[in-house]
Parts: sequence; structure tokens; C-alpha cells
Amino acid sequence: MLDEVNLPPTNQQNLDIRSTLRDEMNLFPLDTFKYEYVGREIWIDFVIPEFTAICPFSDFPDFAIIKLKYVPNERCIELKSLKLYINSFREIKVFHEHVINIILEDFVKACDPLQVEIEGDFHVRGNIKTIVRASYKK
Repeated sequence: MLDEVNLPPTNQQNLDIRSTLRDEMNLFPLDTFKYEYVGREIWIDFVIPEFTAICPFSDFPDFAIIKLKYVPNERCIELKSLKLYINSFREIKVFHEHVINIILEDFVKACDPLQVEIEGDFHVRGNIKTIVRASYKK
């Protein structure tokens, strides 16, 4: 019975959803540098405690703690570019689920890591806390 689900239409509340289109985001580019110990597997962890983007429904800011960890392949992410990239989301209207996937995709394209794990721990809004996780393995 549960195998045959007929999904209802999306946006049944008829809300005015205005997400920023991907090609209009103008995100700061992620820069890299050569990892000099190729073949030596290490984990690099980033905690980004002040992530902000805009809710496509309400136009209010969404706040999150982003945790990103990765195993470099031949390149590492340069920290200042990561900071500027993350800060460039402040004017972007995007859903929690989408922003984590966007960051993951851009990160993989920039440095071709062996493995990445990312978590977006979004602050409570309307009595609901959202945590979104995504990963990639080469």
C-alpha cells in the first residue's frame, strides 16, 4: 500500500516562493592551493557558526551553523575564499535543503576532494529545528 503513493501538488498554501535562481546567485568563487601530501589521508574540519541566507517564503533571514569536513585529494580550500563564499549567501533566497547541496556541489567542483561531509544546523523557526546533511565520496 505504501509503495503506491500519489503525491499531492506542491505549494498547496499558494505561498509566494521566490528562490534566487542558481545562475543569479553570484557567489564568491572558492579558491584552492596545492596539497603537498597527496596520498596521506587527513580530515580537515570547518565550523561556520554565522551562516545566513534568506527564506524564500518569508524574506526573513535564516541562520545556521555549517559544519564541513573533507579529505583533500590534490587541492585544499583557501580559507579566506571560503569565508567570502559563505558570506555571499547573505542576500540569497534559498531553502535549507538546497543550500547544503549547493555548497557541496561547489566545494567538490573547486577542490575535487576524496570525501566531504556537510551539515547545516539551522536555528529554530516556528518551533521547528532543521538539520540537513549531505556527503560525497570519490
